This record gives sequence, structure tokens and C-alpha cells, in this order.
Amino acid sequence: MNVVRTRAELYSQLGSLRNAGRSLGLVPTMGALHAGHVSLVDASAAACNATVVTIFVNPTQFAPHEDFAKYPRTLERDLELLAGHGCSLVFAPQPSEIYRPGHATYVEMGGPALPLEGKIRPGHFRGVATVVLKLFELVRPDVAFFGQKDYQQCLVIRRLAADFDLPIDVRVCPIVREPDGLAMSSRNAYLSADERRRALVLSRSLQKAAKLANQGERRAAEILSSMREVFATEPEVAVEYIVLADPDSLAEVEQLTGPTVALVAARVGSTRLIDNEILLASTRA
Repeated sequence: MNVVRTRAELYSQLGSLRNAGRSLGLVPTMGALHAGHVSLVDASAAACNATVVTIFVNPTQFAPHEDFAKYPRTLERDLELLAGHGCSLVFAPQPSEIYRPGHATYVEMGGPALPLEGKIRPGHFRGVATVVLKLFELVRPDVAFFGQKDYQQCLVIRRLAADFDLPIDVRVCPIVREPDGLAMSSRNAYLSADERRRALVLSRSLQKAAKLANQGERRAAEILSSMREVFATEPEVAVEYIVLADPDSLAEVEQLTGPTVALVAARVGSTRLIDNEILLASTRA
């Protein structure tokens, strides 16, 4: 597993991989890796001959009041975690390698980037789309792997690839959870022991929604009411949104007529967490 930090080094290593005629998988990350990230690397290693993992805390997707400065940076531990998982190359650049002096071009997203996270975090998906497009252009992968936990982000990236006619297969891999149900996230490291216990309310609310849907409840209002009741058991958790939406457009639904995504966002202490669950997934083609 080679580690490179500059574009020149990246191009040199990619040239060797491509000359060998290998199919190339890409796993973009911001580091602070956990088993969820590793599952993406494993998926890439199973599907492709070579896998590139990028580790880059992207400044353009953070608002000034957000946690860019304190976002965990654990490169040595990340490299140890990647060992033995089929990663061929790690690209871990400094911001100046991605955003050269005078950088002035950004990707403005509409469609799935507008609701939910798009409303609460203005400019977030502008930064995400810009850095993902840059990484796609730098690496030129055949397949790119993302995690379902960032559900809206996955829709945005698929829209980006389709709208720019990028010859990249964007694959979304399942959420990886702790044994108690908490969705794995780099930001979980911010949680105190008590906050971590309270954070389980996110997954409990989604489990309640899935149970009701599986039992035949199709009224979104009833499911949302039950989810809010679950959140009410942890009054110190500040809910930002609880939504049932079309899984492709994120338009909110009144009735579950097919696969539906339940999305939640909340603050546990000072830590912002998101989670989701596909309801009636077995009926989706």
C-alpha cells in the first residue's frame, strides 16, 4: 500500500496501475476511519483489481461555525486500519494540492442537494460536489464507493455523475452500525459516554419506523408521530429534522406506496449526527 501526498505522485502511481490494465475503485474519505469506511474498501477490493482511498478533510464543505478545525485527523491510525484490506494506494493531500492558489471554480448543485442538509448547511453540497468532482478527475476511477449513512450525499453524487456524463459507477454500500445500533461515524468520537447513550435515540426512531411500515402502516403522519415519541424519551437531544421521503427525489411523502427513506438529524450535545433507514426496502426493484 503506497501513500502519496501530491498530484504528481498520484499520477505516477495511477499510471502504473492503469498500465497493468486494472479496473480501479475509489473510496473517498475524510479520514478518522472506522469499520464503515473499511467496508467500502472491502467492497472495492471485491469488485475492482485496484483500490484508491483518498483521505482529505475538505475545507469547502464546512461552514465557518462548523467543526473543520477540530475534525479528527488520524492518518497513522487510518493507514494501520487499511492494512490487509486490498487498498493499493492512499492519496492524502494537503488542501493546497486540491485547491491551488486562485481557485475560483465550484459546482452549484440543485435537485437532491436542496432540501434537508441543503437547507440546514448552506454551501455544504457545493463543497462536497466540488471536491468529489476533483477527486473523480484526479483518479479517474471505474467505480466509486460511498456509504448509505450519508444518504442525501449519495444522491447528490449520483446526480453529479449523471449530469456531467462521468463514466463512473457510483455504488452505495449499506450502513455499518455498532452492536447497539448506533451508525458508525467519525463524529461519534466527540460523544461523551452519556451522550453516546442518548445518541441511540436516532437509530431507535428509525427502528420504530421500520417496524410500523413492516406491520402495514402506510400513513406517513402516523409513522412520523411515533418517531417523534421515541425522540421525546431523550429531551436533551435536539432534533433538526425527521422526514419520510421518496428515496430518489427526497420529496416528502404522505403515504408509503413503495420504498421510502426515513431520515433523521439531531444534535447530541454539541455533536451533530444523521442517520437513515429504507422502509419497505424488499419491495424495491
